[in-house]
Amino acid sequence: MKNIAVLVSGGGTNLQALIDAQNRGEIKNGKISLVVSSNPNAYALERAKNNSIATEVIRRKDYDEFDEYDSAVTELLKSKDVDLVVLAGFMTILGKQFISAFENRIINIHPSLIPSFCGEGYYGLRVHEEALNRGVKVTGATAHFVNEVCDGGPIIIQKAVEIQNGDTPEILQKRVMEQAEWKILPRAVSLFCEDKIIVKDNKTEILD
Repeated sequence: MKNIAVLVSGGGTNLQALIDAQNRGEIKNGKISLVVSSNPNAYALERAKNNSIATEVIRRKDYDEFDEYDSAVTELLKSKDVDLVVLAGFMTILGKQFISAFENRIINIHPSLIPSFCGEGYYGLRVHEEALNRGVKVTGATAHFVNEVCDGGPIIIQKAVEIQNGDTPEILQKRVMEQAEWKILPRAVSLFCEDKIIVKDNKTEILD
């Protein structure tokens, strides 16, 4: 049984999707054992407590240097014997030490079909604003491993979502979450916990 830590900063809707999937028995050979927030007021912490999941708060501003913060997060998760880290709306940058310590063991969910509308600065509503501005007919979400390139890690799963007439960034954001993010993130986590993901040359192979 693999220990999963979920890193959050806000409301925790993707965390809730993971908790719901876990409660339905859809995350095989894995369990959410820890939720870490960069924000002590994040509602995600309440979601964790409501489901008897341990929580920790670790704020960037409590550390003078970024390297100290990066080290603190790394050591915290190591001390909890974490096998998989899931970024679920974690709004603080992670450094080389952390990424190296958990190589191919950090999963992020991004609200577009990478490599479209991704990279530095592309998060939240901006992703959906850019998709609508470009006039694409299909968008979606991508679950991927994290490396030192922003949104550049190996892709695990993608799911497409159609853009509809009259969409606003807010409407599109909600549809992408409901139809894609909340479905593929738990699936990617389960695949990892079942040892069904092989990473080679920055690409993944999913085993049957």
